[in-house]
Amino acid sequence: MQVMQQRVLQARPQRPASLSVQRPALPHRSVLVRSGNEQQTTTAEQPSTSSTPSVEKDILRSTRQIAGTFAPRSSTKSKNPATKGTVLYDVFEWQSWICLVAGGLLSFNIIWPTDEPSIPRLLGMWSIWMFTIPSLRAKECMANEKDALNLLFVLVPLMNVTLPFLWKSFPFIFVSNVLALGGVYWWKGVWKEVYGIPFAYAGYTMPAPAATAAEQAAEQQEGGAEQ
Repeated sequence: MQVMQQRVLQARPQRPASLSVQRPALPHRSVLVRSGNEQQTTTAEQPSTSSTPSVEKDILRSTRQIAGTFAPRSSTKSKNPATKGTVLYDVFEWQSWICLVAGGLLSFNIIWPTDEPSIPRLLGMWSIWMFTIPSLRAKECMANEKDALNLLFVLVPLMNVTLPFLWKSFPFIFVSNVLALGGVYWWKGVWKEVYGIPFAYAGYTMPAPAATAAEQAAEQQEGGAEQ
């Protein structure tokens, strides 16, 4: 019996060892998942790029409200007579820069020199906020120039209050105010737009004349409501 079983087993065809059933490779789903993640990251990063202009608009809107509430404004409802090309416009323009130079001489202890802190040096330190910015705001301003002055009206007092904790120096605080004035004017393109100096931030946008007229009308309505 054993001999017959062995013969039967030998008579059966044997499968070759090399033949093996291979299943078709499934497509890698990780590629699809990865592409989906990339789409999600790109869509998630898009609001971050658009959030920068919104933050800038919020800052300018807040500073415009603060400056419109506390800064001096015209006492008349009519159009600002200090338009460009008039004598009054030039008076306010020269007055602002003369006050800046006088404030620098006082803060650097060149005029009325004293060995100790004095009221003239303190006045020189605050001259940009007390005289230069109000004089520039008193004349007719373009939209970017007005936004820059509103921002400086809020920024300069914060600097003058906080910087003495870093260094109690009248010249240091005055120079910081001058740098802030020049930097904000550069950021808003005022040097190029108003004074014709080719010194402006590459990303600044020049407003349309219609927007400027609308803002001036809104300011006149606000002034009439407060009166």
